[in-house]
Amino acid sequence: MEPNRISSRNLTIAFIIVAIAIVAGSALVLSSRPGAVEITIYPPVPTATSEPSATPGPVTVYVTGAVREPMQLITLPVGSRVDDALEAAGGTTENADLERVNLAQILQDGDQVHVPVEGESGLPTATPHAGPLRINYASEDELTTLPGIGPALAQRIIAYREDNGPFGDMDELDAVSGIGPALLEGLEGLITFD
Repeated sequence: MEPNRISSRNLTIAFIIVAIAIVAGSALVLSSRPGAVEITIYPPVPTATSEPSATPGPVTVYVTGAVREPMQLITLPVGSRVDDALEAAGGTTENADLERVNLAQILQDGDQVHVPVEGESGLPTATPHAGPLRINYASEDELTTLPGIGPALAQRIIAYREDNGPFGDMDELDAVSGIGPALLEGLEGLITFD
């Protein structure tokens, strides 16, 4: 019986050693387990966005005279020219006097474009501007219709506009050589910066 007893005792010791090993292993695993990781998310810094700019609406003009579809209102995108209006009116007739029409003139809302017949006199070829002149789009001829602006100053205005971008207000227009306070005062209400 002695051998059984040893084996039972050895078995108990082995069981205790295994139990201690399991407890020690578990303790080791739990103690070496990493702690909770805190994750911080930093959102990107908001970027400044510019305010939406007002998109100019279309222009409506009245086309009369020697065109295929005269006496009608035509709506075109901003920046359209007289030539665009004539094309929208079906083109000109064979007897149209196009030498008296500035096909490159930029249209403004409310303009009337009249194409004279050859030999016709006394009728307007195109209303230069129904309201204030759009200084950022005006041609040299249109600029010279303003008081105090001759061809040389009109050319300087156009050159300044091409080099520096559109004028935003009277102060920017004053930067053109030859324009001073008296001229600016005379232009008040006659020009627009749109």
